[in-house]
Amino acid sequence: MPTPLQAGLSRYWSPEQLSRLAAVRVGVAGAGGLGSNCAMLLVRSGVRAFTLADFDRVEASNLNRQFYFSGDIGQSKVEALGRNLRLIDAELELRLLERRLAAEDLPALYADCPVVVEALDRAEYKAMFCNAMLRAGKFLVSASGLGGIGGLSEQSGRPAMRARRLGPNFVCVGDFSTESNAANPPLAPRVVQAAAMQADLVLDYILNHSAR
Repeated sequence: MPTPLQAGLSRYWSPEQLSRLAAVRVGVAGAGGLGSNCAMLLVRSGVRAFTLADFDRVEASNLNRQFYFSGDIGQSKVEALGRNLRLIDAELELRLLERRLAAEDLPALYADCPVVVEALDRAEYKAMFCNAMLRAGKFLVSASGLGGIGGLSEQSGRPAMRARRLGPNFVCVGDFSTESNAANPPLAPRVVQAAAMQADLVLDYILNHSAR
C-alpha cells in the first residue's frame, strides 16, 4: 500500500517519475535552515532516500527558520529531522549521521548518493565538502548569500536570489554577497527560498538529467 503522500503525489507524477524519485539517494550535509528545509521539500516532492549529517542539537534560535518544533529543542538535529520527515512519509529510507564531517570520511559517507546538497554554515566546511564531492563526481548543489530580507524588488537594495552554474555538475544558489550576521540575520523567507531553489535543482537533475 502506498503511503498517503505517495498516493497524493500520483496525481502529479507518473509512476515512472515516482519510481525515479524513490530510487535516488540524496545526500545532505548540514541539517540547519538549508538542509532541514531542503530535505522536507524533497520528501514532499517524492524523494524517499537520504543520507543526512549534522553534529548539532536543536536550539530555540533555530525555530525561526529550520524544520523543527519546540518539542525538538535539545535533541540531535538529525534524529529530530528524521522523525519530522517521517511524519510526511512514514516509509522513508534515512541514514542519519550525528557527526562532524571530516574530509577523509566524505567519499565513503556519501558513496551511494549521486546527488548531494551542501547546507553547511562555515566557509571552510563548505569548501571541504564541495571539493570532496566534485572530486567524487557527484551532482552538487550549494548555497551562498542568504541573510536578511529583501531582494524581491528593485527598491529593496539587496541582490536577488539566483542560481549560478559553476561547473557541469555544480550549481550554487543565493545572492552570493549577503552573509548572515547581526545586521542581516538568518530569517525564514530568504533561507527557505534558497532551500527551495536547491530542492528544485535536485528534482530537475533526478527527473531530467541523471540518466543522460
